[in-house]
Amino acid sequence: MDQSASLAVAFTGGLLSFASPCVLPLVPSYVGYITGLSFEELTDGERTASVRLHTAINGLLFILGFSTMFTLMGASASALGQWLLDYQPVIRVVGGVLVILFGLYIAGWLNWHWLSRERRVHLAARPAGFVGTFIVGMVFAAGWTPCVGPILAGILTMAASAETTEAGGTLLLAYSFGLGLPLFVSAIAVEQFLTSYRRLAPYLRRVSQVTGVLLIVIGVLLMTNSFALIGDVMTSWFGPSV
Repeated sequence: MDQSASLAVAFTGGLLSFASPCVLPLVPSYVGYITGLSFEELTDGERTASVRLHTAINGLLFILGFSTMFTLMGASASALGQWLLDYQPVIRVVGGVLVILFGLYIAGWLNWHWLSRERRVHLAARPAGFVGTFIVGMVFAAGWTPCVGPILAGILTMAASAETTEAGGTLLLAYSFGLGLPLFVSAIAVEQFLTSYRRLAPYLRRVSQVTGVLLIVIGVLLMTNSFALIGDVMTSWFGPSV
């Protein structure tokens, strides 16, 4: 599997997870929960430097928490794939079929009611302090939402087919970076995020369809072991340094 192409796909999957209808509308709620600040405090145009620093630190710790969990999940999936090395071709085909089905579901072309049931770990109260924010991030990663789950499952399937455990963990790290980067930017600029969200809201359905198509393409590439094709395209666009 072409590593640079896989990393690009994983990062894009993280971006699309952030833009999913299950995550994007809830960003202000997540930010308020992990910081302990009210909506008025977060959107106050005259926030003090200490409030901004508090928001930035908590945002980074939250992202570090779910990145740690996702990376461990990727490494575990890769280790399992290495253990079943003799069955790698079967894993690729079965995994590819599952990713295609998830893509059809995300795009709205396949209706699976059991996937529409939200499965998340809920915390009645946020654990206190910065350590608590890190723990909340790990809990977030261990949870499930109908939108993030299929995309994450697709990246984990790629990790299971990775050549090494390190490669599998790196794939999920790239996914975490794609999900965490816009989340961090939104956390430190909530007002601008709300303005942008109002403009993007009518197009969220299209984002889901694009995400579904991407998953279908990933599934086909997994089944045919053709990720090198993406690497060839990237090389033709950006040169051999990619």
